[in-house]
Amino acid sequence: MAKNTDNASSEAASPKRGLFSRKPKAEKANKEPGRLKQLGQVFQMTRKNDPMVVWLMLLAALGILVVGLIVGLLINNWITAVLISLPLALLAATMILSRRAEKAAFKQLEGRPGAAGAAMSVLRRGWILKDEPVAVNPRTKDLVFLGIGRAGVVLVTEGPNARVRTLVDAERKRMGRVLPNVPIHVINAGNDEGQTPLAEVGKKMKKLPKSITKLEIGAVDKRLSTLGSAKLPIPKGIDPNRARPNRKQMR
Repeated sequence: MAKNTDNASSEAASPKRGLFSRKPKAEKANKEPGRLKQLGQVFQMTRKNDPMVVWLMLLAALGILVVGLIVGLLINNWITAVLISLPLALLAATMILSRRAEKAAFKQLEGRPGAAGAAMSVLRRGWILKDEPVAVNPRTKDLVFLGIGRAGVVLVTEGPNARVRTLVDAERKRMGRVLPNVPIHVINAGNDEGQTPLAEVGKKMKKLPKSITKLEIGAVDKRLSTLGSAKLPIPKGIDPNRARPNRKQMR
């Protein structure tokens, strides 16, 4: 009987919400921001890092509207032409914002620990990406991140090429024991000579020649897991998850 009264009192304390009643403020606060709010946040972030984005968006939109108006005057139906041009102008401005926002996001990552791993996160299906680095130099804070895809194994480094070579060679030797026939590619992320900018890391990984099937990707991951995950002395301040660019906002 005590249990029943406790349940009854808890139900009375939290009355059921009616069909047409508003949601409590706590529930609203937990919801993700809407598309328009996300777009506004992306625009503010991009304009802060790239002031030219406003003018580029305006030029693209006005250019399409002018072309539509000219075509409309030639066919003697400028109202319809302008109405058709409006969504096209909005689409063009949004596409420019998306591209410039992606560049601005990667610009914010430059110089931050774990940026090389974050650059890989733009890849979508078909890839297995490890959040934590597979190799670390605690003294120099050089890192090596791992991705597995149709191209095989991809090691993305963070640090000067000459310095990370020792880490890469050690990882290649370690992985070669369980993956003798799987290619291992290396991409040196950074802005120095011979390195790949952060914004180009994902694109370069996609362009690598395919050498294994989709089913073999999982098998490669399982084989690498047999090597064991040694506890790496990761330097303080490195959190690849927090360093990742928000893909929802970059769309």
